[in-house]
Amino acid sequence: MKHLLLITLFLGTYISIFSQAITIKSQENGQPLEFVLLSSNDPKASAITDVRGQADMSTFRGAEKIEIRLIGYETLAKSYRELEQADFLLSLSPSSFALDQVVVTASRWNQSRRDIPARITTITQREVALQNPQTAADLLGSSGEVFIQKSQQGGGSPMIRGFSTNRLLITVDGVRMNTAIFRSGNLQNVISLDPFAVEKTEVLFGPGSVIYGSDAIGGVMGFYTLTPQFAATDETLVNGSAVVRYASANNEFTGHADVRVGWKKWALASSFSHNKFGDLRMGSHGPEEYLRPAYVQRVDSLDRVFTNDDPLVQRPSAYEQTNLMQKLRFRPNDNWEFNYGFHYSTTTDYSRYDRLLRTRRDLPRSAEWYYGPQVWLMNNLNITHHGRNGFYDQATLRLAQQSFEESRIDRDFNDVERRSRLEKVDALSANLDLQKNIGLEHRLLYGLEAIYNEVNSSGTDEDISSGKIIPGPARYPQSTWASYAAYLTYQYRASERLLLQAGGRYNQFALDAAFDTTFYPFPFTTAQLNKGAFTGSAGVVYSTPGLWTWSANLSTGFRSPNVDDLGKVFDSEPGAVVVPNPNLSAEYAYNAEIGLAKVAGDAVRVDLSAYYTMLDNALVRRNFTLNGQDSILYAGELSRVQAVQNAAKAHVYGLQAAVEVKFSRGFSLLSRFNYQQGEEELDDGSTSPLRHAAPWFGMTRLAYANQKLKLELSAVYSGEVSYENLAQEERGKDYLYALNENGNPYSPGWYSLNFKTSIQLTEQLSITGGVENLTDQRYRPYSSGLAAAGRNVVLSFRAGF
Repeated sequence: MKHLLLITLFLGTYISIFSQAITIKSQENGQPLEFVLLSSNDPKASAITDVRGQADMSTFRGAEKIEIRLIGYETLAKSYRELEQADFLLSLSPSSFALDQVVVTASRWNQSRRDIPARITTITQREVALQNPQTAADLLGSSGEVFIQKSQQGGGSPMIRGFSTNRLLITVDGVRMNTAIFRSGNLQNVISLDPFAVEKTEVLFGPGSVIYGSDAIGGVMGFYTLTPQFAATDETLVNGSAVVRYASANNEFTGHADVRVGWKKWALASSFSHNKFGDLRMGSHGPEEYLRPAYVQRVDSLDRVFTNDDPLVQRPSAYEQTNLMQKLRFRPNDNWEFNYGFHYSTTTDYSRYDRLLRTRRDLPRSAEWYYGPQVWLMNNLNITHHGRNGFYDQATLRLAQQSFEESRIDRDFNDVERRSRLEKVDALSANLDLQKNIGLEHRLLYGLEAIYNEVNSSGTDEDISSGKIIPGPARYPQSTWASYAAYLTYQYRASERLLLQAGGRYNQFALDAAFDTTFYPFPFTTAQLNKGAFTGSAGVVYSTPGLWTWSANLSTGFRSPNVDDLGKVFDSEPGAVVVPNPNLSAEYAYNAEIGLAKVAGDAVRVDLSAYYTMLDNALVRRNFTLNGQDSILYAGELSRVQAVQNAAKAHVYGLQAAVEVKFSRGFSLLSRFNYQQGEEELDDGSTSPLRHAAPWFGMTRLAYANQKLKLELSAVYSGEVSYENLAQEERGKDYLYALNENGNPYSPGWYSLNFKTSIQLTEQLSITGGVENLTDQRYRPYSSGLAAAGRNVVLSFRAGF
């Protein structure tokens, strides 16, 4: 019995020493804090607290400095011994402001935002819970720093610093989402992401091509999904949540559930969401041009125009969406970690609402124009190794396979021919990212990347009166697109206040395309590209003792021609058709920016960024000829031939500013403002306003918060784009815009007042609700075909366990 007691005592001591868990709580209310990041450089270790506020500390043993960070709380630095003496119990006090949030998107590695010479913003899970965005596009828009354009309800195309679509990059858990068919027209791929499954979103402003390669010209949007959490003790960790939500403007019904289970070495996370959106109702007060007075239905084999019972209802705009996510995490020891993720998203058919607004001879031009289901699937495996050797301190290998499917279906008014175009893309990618610290002053971040896309495109034409289906022209050639790159970033901490950074990347890209001349007499049957691009960056960050942070950054970005640029055949606008052009090169962006951030005591934080970007050798749509002809018959209409060409320059400059004030008794004020102005060169040498340079826009929020209650009154607003300041190609789209006193299209300025609240009923139950667009304004954000929601009552119930 004596020996048994000794063994039990020994085992208990062993477990307490080698499986020690820290517990971190809020000093304000004593509640456990989830997602607290603990990190140390010697030994190289990191951990994140789980829903119980716990994290395993065994890998930190002997550390002299462990940094402890959570957005919204004061950052602490403790030694392992200090934590041990405190019995591994710690409380964090809320901070008024922080300039040292940990971000990932700037370099693919955890680093303090204070050490980044470019502007970066973070959207946290707590912010998302209060704002209740319906889609990932709305999530980005809630930041007040990303402008969102919508052609239909199943959409949302971000605009950042005058750039959009294939000049912006989307990543999911570090994996590139952009494909070889990302187009220059507005995109809706970002809605494939589920806001409920996103743990954190980061937006890096300006070129990010050194790290991410092609397309990262205007910015990088990094989405990081729910992370499986290991148990900090021998007790199995189980937690999750369930959410139901209703919104009145589109009769939204949404259901979501997620669960996470963790053990010492294994952990998993599962998420499921389904959204059902009805036709969207616009506001009552605004331009009459936005009303929907009529719609088309086919009755007795004829297309007929019916009066809309409620012209405020944008019919048809309804659709549904389903998202699934499954993640598995395995950490066999302190040096190795494996993460597998599966993501799946699909929608129902959804109408391209703006195309249904076009008319011809006072009748609707289209009887049908809709997208088929947008399907996205991703499998990704991340393998991370911590090892102090001559080559790296930490290395991560990211392997990913993605499948994309999208289709376009359209039919002219009282025409029996329904045209369907189906695109499928299979994407493979591999990234090897390494970091190496050399002493305390020097840090190397370097890596290799390989990407391969295969594009399969097909078309059919159906006679809806007989049901006969025949082959039709494909939107794209059968193609492959590949990219191979190496990059290096060097960081030098010259002093505690001064950080210098420089980097470079060489990228080789290749494209092979095979054209079908059955439907169009192209003068070629194949096209190949095999070219290279070099990009670089240099930046400096200087921090003063008075909590001033100054930064400056010079960077270049590039976009290699993709299959959409080189090989697409489609109708770009009424009376014009875009045809393939195999003679293309990469376009380059040259960017300069300066930044300033200041925290004044515990009350005020101000940050300001100013930038200038020049786009050279820009890939733009220009008039063209095909076999010597400037017009061809397309979809039964004689259309002007155009093609994408390296034929222009463009420039954009702007300011981004933010002010945050913390008042006493839980009150706070946040305001963000964005101004951008741009021009692009036209075919005749003249200039036109840059199409994707949004008008000035911003948001202001007045908030109150205590332990159980959050209240927020906010305003979202945007400036006018007059007819004279509309991009030339936008002036022909009068169906999108209001009309001025001269009958010319323009985009009016607008605002929306909103009230939101969150009530914590119990530790497990909460209610979030509010009223958006309180004054029921009728407005369309610039370049949008869909009017924004009118007065919208939102109610959400969340249960956690």
